[in-house]
Amino acid sequence: MPESVPVRCPVCRRAHVYTAPAYPCACGTPAAPRLDPAAEPAVAAHRAWEEEWLTVPCAACGRHNHWPRPELGCPCGTVLRVPVTGAPAGGTAAGPAPAPAADPQAPADVPHARAAGHRPADGGSREHGDAGAPGPAGHRPPFQPRTIRTARDAVTAAALYLRWLGYQGIRRADQRPPNGVGLAARGLLAQVDPSVRPAAPRDVECLWLTAMAESARCVHFSLAGHTRAARAGADALGIPLFVLDLAGVPQPVNDPAETLHVMGAPLPERRARDGRA
Repeated sequence: MPESVPVRCPVCRRAHVYTAPAYPCACGTPAAPRLDPAAEPAVAAHRAWEEEWLTVPCAACGRHNHWPRPELGCPCGTVLRVPVTGAPAGGTAAGPAPAPAADPQAPADVPHARAAGHRPADGGSREHGDAGAPGPAGHRPPFQPRTIRTARDAVTAAALYLRWLGYQGIRRADQRPPNGVGLAARGLLAQVDPSVRPAAPRDVECLWLTAMAESARCVHFSLAGHTRAARAGADALGIPLFVLDLAGVPQPVNDPAETLHVMGAPLPERRARDGRA
């Protein structure tokens, strides 16, 4: 059962109750960081990739997994880092996640997933950072997935897929979503939820509202799938939904996702005609 702790915003003094999300270990056992109810939350004023992750051991098999650091968004606009046992408030986690080895298929624009001199599967040459090309799937090289063993792998798998679709400049989103990890590219916002909880209507609605504010399209990836209500809401809003399997292959859930998978990222000139950034 995930634990909950009271959290008070140091800026506006609102009181919240935060429940730590549980993420699946490679052995299948849900694991969650141990929250520290006695420590004060820290304001997340600056973003650094290494500070976004915690190393959490699995109680069943002992494997050390890398999970997103617990955070809570207050209505006043402050993002709070919820303290965990064994980690200094506002600092890097105890036992920080080591930088993984460079993945030859990894997106060049996502930290710790940089590729140098990557050559596409079709043997052609592309500019650095252009692993995919906008257009139908038949004109793109086969997608090269990355096996998902941790939440970090799920984020990398989604970024690889977006690059395969033809989106450029993939990076961490400036605004973190309520659940999971946000990715951004030119004209696109994506949310990756690697938790064991199916995505709820609020997840897709918040993603859509954020994308609308930035005049961008949006797409949602989930490791545990989506509730029926979330799928209905996404269909009504035209949001592509994907389920990440453990092999790292995103599976389209609805018609907008099928269309995106087949057609790929919109061409820049098409976006311009549509009035999109």
